[in-house]
Amino acid sequence: MLIYFGHRLTIHFTMVYISLFLTSFIAATLLPAASEALLGTLVTQGYAILLLWFCATLGNTLGSCVNWWLGKESLRFKHKKWFPVSENKLNKAQAQFQKYGIVTLLFAWLPIVGDPLTLMAGVMRIRFDLFILLVALGKGVRYALVIWLATSIV
Repeated sequence: MLIYFGHRLTIHFTMVYISLFLTSFIAATLLPAASEALLGTLVTQGYAILLLWFCATLGNTLGSCVNWWLGKESLRFKHKKWFPVSENKLNKAQAQFQKYGIVTLLFAWLPIVGDPLTLMAGVMRIRFDLFILLVALGKGVRYALVIWLATSIV
């Protein structure tokens, strides 16, 4: 009976980290999710901080990779009638991205503008390795700050 309880406890802990990973992944795509709230809650409940940080950062970075890929692939459809962005708006967005440069990817964690930034990085065909480096760095720092705030409150 004790072994069975231990096994269930291990599954519970594993599911906590997988849930944080998935929530962070979804939050980085164009779908809304509150990964910071979940991370803060899990920190205050005493889960392993480094593993929480890793799962949140990895999930959020990989979710941004989905946006990059969608942006990269979307240009093949820009001449279709159903394409959701006009040629003029696409050109303006590309000009804005070029104006501020790839360093803006450090801010891919920001609400409202972060997802479009990662999408535009794909449209602009930013090198994938550079994209991951900048996005992961920005998101990792953001999650470290969330953890620091959560531990300061407790």
